[in-house]
Amino acid sequence: MAQPTRLSPGPAFEAAPEAMLILDPDADAVLDANPAAERLLGYDRHALRAMRASALHPDQLPGLIVFTQGALAQGRAWTHALTPRHAAGHALHLEYEAAPIDLGGRAGLLIQLADLDERRRRLIDAEADRHMRAGIPEWQRMERIFRDIERENQLILRAAGEGIYGVNADGITTFINPAAERMLGWSAADLVGRDMHATVHHSHQDGSHYPHHACPIYAAFRDGAVHQVDSEVFWRRDGTPIHVEYTSTPIRDRGRLLGAVIVFRDITHRREAEERLRSALAEVETLRRRLELENAYLKEEIRQESHHQGIIGRSPAIERTRRQIDLVAGTDATVLVTGESGTGKELIARAIHEASRRRERPLIRVNCAAVPRELFESEFFGHAKGAFTGALRDRVGRFELADGGTLFLDEVGEIPLDLQGKLLRVLQERQFERVGDERTRRVDVRLIAATNRDLAAEVRRGRFREDLYFRLNVFPVAAVPLRDRPEDIVLIAQHVLRGVGRRLNLADLRLTEGDGRRLTAYAWPGNVRELENVIERAAILSTRGRLRLDLPDADAPLAAGPAPASAPPAEAPPTEAERRSRDRAAIVQALALCGGRVSGPNGAAALLGLKPTTLASRMKAMGIRAAGPAR
Repeated sequence: MAQPTRLSPGPAFEAAPEAMLILDPDADAVLDANPAAERLLGYDRHALRAMRASALHPDQLPGLIVFTQGALAQGRAWTHALTPRHAAGHALHLEYEAAPIDLGGRAGLLIQLADLDERRRRLIDAEADRHMRAGIPEWQRMERIFRDIERENQLILRAAGEGIYGVNADGITTFINPAAERMLGWSAADLVGRDMHATVHHSHQDGSHYPHHACPIYAAFRDGAVHQVDSEVFWRRDGTPIHVEYTSTPIRDRGRLLGAVIVFRDITHRREAEERLRSALAEVETLRRRLELENAYLKEEIRQESHHQGIIGRSPAIERTRRQIDLVAGTDATVLVTGESGTGKELIARAIHEASRRRERPLIRVNCAAVPRELFESEFFGHAKGAFTGALRDRVGRFELADGGTLFLDEVGEIPLDLQGKLLRVLQERQFERVGDERTRRVDVRLIAATNRDLAAEVRRGRFREDLYFRLNVFPVAAVPLRDRPEDIVLIAQHVLRGVGRRLNLADLRLTEGDGRRLTAYAWPGNVRELENVIERAAILSTRGRLRLDLPDADAPLAAGPAPASAPPAEAPPTEAERRSRDRAAIVQALALCGGRVSGPNGAAALLGLKPTTLASRMKAMGIRAAGPAR
């Protein structure tokens, strides 16, 4: 924008007792101001010259444009409608009179400013002077004028919808309008003459003390500035708080600060609406995070590709399992899947879920053996932000994630005895609270549990709650070990081989008759999981499509011969501590043999016939660290 023309006003402009401004309407610029205008507006001449005309009249641009254009069009114009802002922040009540002037080829305006308040005082002084000269009648007329002015002021105060009160320089209340009386519950007679801060503004919202020296209301008559506060509380006579926003404006007389006028508004309803909106937005955010977690969980499940897209096999045992799945899938009955490790218990759980009415909602899996004792409640039920050290945000638990769907508790027998009661309560009541949150949440979850333990025996030994066992064992389904359905071994192996070939990009992989006989003859202590590992290892080692099966004692018959005439006495079953010690020793030995490698064809998981994720979970639960690269 081109710089507006600067004039060199004459002595009359400089010496004029009336305040004058020179404006360039097209550039919205103040070109000059005389000393009287500096005194009236509170800005020095340099500041006024650097200021836009519209900035001197905030929120009055349309009125300013109408006035300046009218003056240019008619040759002269005046108005009382424009109220410029003094440098101290208060509005001035002025009369504007404008006339066009030449700005070197462009039209400008010379504006004369008259202080209406000063003019009014002059008129009153003139009236008083005439009254002095005229005697008692004029004094009486003057008294009526002042009474009318006072009545007008009182009418304005009473009509105002905002609360208004005044305080002197000592903080003592000097007046209060009816709106403030209604909002605060105090009468004017109760408040006038009292310390207003100590009466209605003594404490913060949380109840902590609000000292006088920190009060923005009192600061107005100490520093002479206008103080605006968006949100604080005043205290009603009955002790209840109201949320207010207020402005404290200093009162001056001949430059001396005498007190302040406070205008406040009750914003309690607005705050409540804002709080409801924040609560609704927080709920939306919680739902969004829950959907994100569900999506991430489902993506993770997809990434953990299952070799079995269905239950493979034609044996009577597998047909019986399919019939059980068909029977229970259409109900919401709790299912307990039992069987040895690697027999496909999770596959059965997925088949039940996919055949149920809940198939459009997620199947959420929890490996109970991998959940640390101290994080059990957080993992299952979620926690609120700040519930414990490290709880940096709200967390949705697995029960809440599974709402409307199915929750699969794998290795349920590994849940510590003292935590089983908490699980039982949620299963019975279908409701829970997040850790650190008092809100009770209801869930609609279908439960499927799986274990490789004999839970009935665990109940007899006192290691598993009987009431929880009965709650889980509504509909038992047994996952049959591979050695009890040898006719399915080759079918499963072929299915696994096709998946391995696609995944490893190995073409023309095939099983020979000899391979099939060797696979069928093996006892498969690791069940389907071991079979998968053997096939994958054979595919990796294959040459020209020919598998290289590596089976320990592969030629040993599946069934043992007749039992000897006299068998040694049976040993007592191992205790839980002995079993855990044995399992730990086996894992440590396998890691040592595999150089610390957990997964892969030469990893400890393959050696033990376990999924790498299962082995990792057990290592975490037992506090075992891999000595080498745990890939």
